[in-house]
Amino acid sequence: MAENNHGHHSEALISAANVSLTLDGAQIIRGVSLDLRGGELVGLIGPNGAGKTSLLRLLGGLRKPSSGEIRLIGRRLSEHSAREIARLIASVPQAASIDFAFTAREVVLMGRAPHLGRFVLEGQRDRDIADEAMRQMDALSLAERYLPTLSGGERQRVFVARALAQQPRVLLLDEPTANLDVGHQLDMLETARGLAHDQGMGVMAAIHDLDLAAQFCDRLILLDRGALIGEGTPEAVLTAERLRAAFGVRANLYRDPFSGALRLSVERNGSHPSAKNAA
Repeated sequence: MAENNHGHHSEALISAANVSLTLDGAQIIRGVSLDLRGGELVGLIGPNGAGKTSLLRLLGGLRKPSSGEIRLIGRRLSEHSAREIARLIASVPQAASIDFAFTAREVVLMGRAPHLGRFVLEGQRDRDIADEAMRQMDALSLAERYLPTLSGGERQRVFVARALAQQPRVLLLDEPTANLDVGHQLDMLETARGLAHDQGMGVMAAIHDLDLAAQFCDRLILLDRGALIGEGTPEAVLTAERLRAAFGVRANLYRDPFSGALRLSVERNGSHPSAKNAA
C-alpha cells in the first residue's frame, strides 16, 4: 500500500509495465511504465505528437499494447470483460461526438449502460445519478437541449457528465479543457481534482496548458516522442531543462504571491522545432 499526497492509502488502480505501441511500423509509445492511484489527479503533458492520446487509449482498454502489460485493479486488463472495464474506467476523448440528435440528458444517461442489464431501462436512481453528474459539470440547464445545438464547450461538459454517470474508479480525460472558456476550464480541473481528492477516484488528464497542469495536478507525467521523460510532482517535472528539451521554451516555475498556487510562465525559444507546440 502506498500513501498519496492527501493521506489516503491506495493501491494502484491502473499499472502499466514497459508498455509499447507500434502502428504501421512507427513506434508511438516506447516502454512506458506508470501507476495511477486512487485519490490523485495526474496530468499527462508533452508536445503535440508525444503520444498522450495513444497512452490514454491503451490505459482505457481501447487499444491493445504491442508489448508490455497493463493491469486494472491488480488483474491484467485483457482478463476483464468489456463490461467490467466500462464499470471501472470512464474515458472522455478529445473530440467526443454522437451522430444522432439526442438530448444532453439522454447522452448522460448512456453512462449508466454498464450498470444495467441487457434491455433494462434506466430507473429513477439512474436518472438521479445522471442529473447529479450534469450538476457537477454545470450542464443541468442543458438537459433538454439537443446535442447538435450545443457549443463545443457545452458538449464537452455533457460528455464528461456522461463519464461521471458511469461512477467509475478511474477517469481518463483527453484535453478536457479544450473548447472551454477560462471560467469553465478552472471549473473542469477543480471538479477533476475534487473527484480524486474527495471521492478517491484515480484521474488522469492530458493537459495542453502547462500552467493549468502546474496549478491543479498532484503529479505530472511528461511524454516526449512516446517515451516517459519525467514523472513526479509539478515542481520535480517542470524544470527548465526538461521543458527546454521537450517544448523548446524557457520556463520559470513560481508560487503565486496571492493564492499560493504553483504557476508557470514560459517564453518561446524559436530555434526549437517544437516551440510552437508549447502551451
